[in-house]
Amino acid sequence: MPFINDVLEHNREVNAQQTHAKTVSEQRLHHSRFVFEPQAVMQHLRARIVGQDAALTDIENMLNVVKADFSSSERPLSVTLMLGPTGVGKTETVRLISEAIHNRPDAFCRIDMNTLAQEHYAAALTGAPPGYVGSKEGTTLFDIEAIQGSFSKPGIVLFDELEKASKEVIRSLLNVLDSGTLTLSSGSRTIDFKNTLIFMTSNVGARQAQHAFKYSSRLPRPAQRLCARLYEHLGKSPRHVIEQALHQQFDPEFLNRIDRILQYQPVDQYWLDALTDIELDKLNQRLRKQGRQLSVDASTRALLHHQHNVRFGARDLARKFRTQLEPVLARFILEHPEQQQLYMTVKNRQFAVMAHPVDS
Repeated sequence: MPFINDVLEHNREVNAQQTHAKTVSEQRLHHSRFVFEPQAVMQHLRARIVGQDAALTDIENMLNVVKADFSSSERPLSVTLMLGPTGVGKTETVRLISEAIHNRPDAFCRIDMNTLAQEHYAAALTGAPPGYVGSKEGTTLFDIEAIQGSFSKPGIVLFDELEKASKEVIRSLLNVLDSGTLTLSSGSRTIDFKNTLIFMTSNVGARQAQHAFKYSSRLPRPAQRLCARLYEHLGKSPRHVIEQALHQQFDPEFLNRIDRILQYQPVDQYWLDALTDIELDKLNQRLRKQGRQLSVDASTRALLHHQHNVRFGARDLARKFRTQLEPVLARFILEHPEQQQLYMTVKNRQFAVMAHPVDS
């Protein structure tokens, strides 16, 4: 029956076209395997990291690329080097990313490179070579589980204070950055970094940059911007100084394997109020476990900000909280355990706590 055969053939063609259209539609609606949301991660970062808008924008771009899930399968998901002086938020950035993605601020592998200053310490990463003690076990400093992550969440590794490691240790990382694999010296194990966000921190060049521009940092904000443009025009800006130091410290083949080099800015007086809010929020999170809350007045902030040392960044302020403010607070809590709403002010140039503010 020719007519029926024509109908059947027509139906097969229609079904084939519909199946193809459905497949194309499903491909267009492809969802990333990663469950984290870059916007949520960045909201978490921007709530705790201040004065680093350019660096955080680059991190947001990196997270968007990772989330889109078309990264090369032959290398790590990303390789990011963060430069800047101490206390500006480089290591804290990695902790916050870990917290936002894995719900734990310590869910990443941290390698303190200052402990690997000697050439033979490269074995701590790659394992002891054949014939040496520990070669058969293939021991390494790497936390393999934290590095490899899972199908839905990337692993994270941080190489902290990179410039303090020996040249041999740095060379041992070349294959990690290039192909995303590290074969231990014994040859018995291979560590896979292809599902990993690799971060590195360094303060190389930071001291030279701060020394060169310490006087301009004392100027009003508009004058600082004017000086910055002048230094940029002369090729002597902090960025140029740090870049020069970076290329003196590391070989081109190492730098060429890094996706993003971010420069974190010194934390000056301009950001102290925002940093105080962050430290106070951290303290109140701990106090809330006891049903308490602390508020501070303007005089407390002024005393915390007094003689701020820009060389130590946010750590200088955090140290004042721990060593000057918290002991006074602890004494008051021990003497008045029933008090829940606490208020801090300054009397005779010293921190003082009371149950409620004095009416002016």
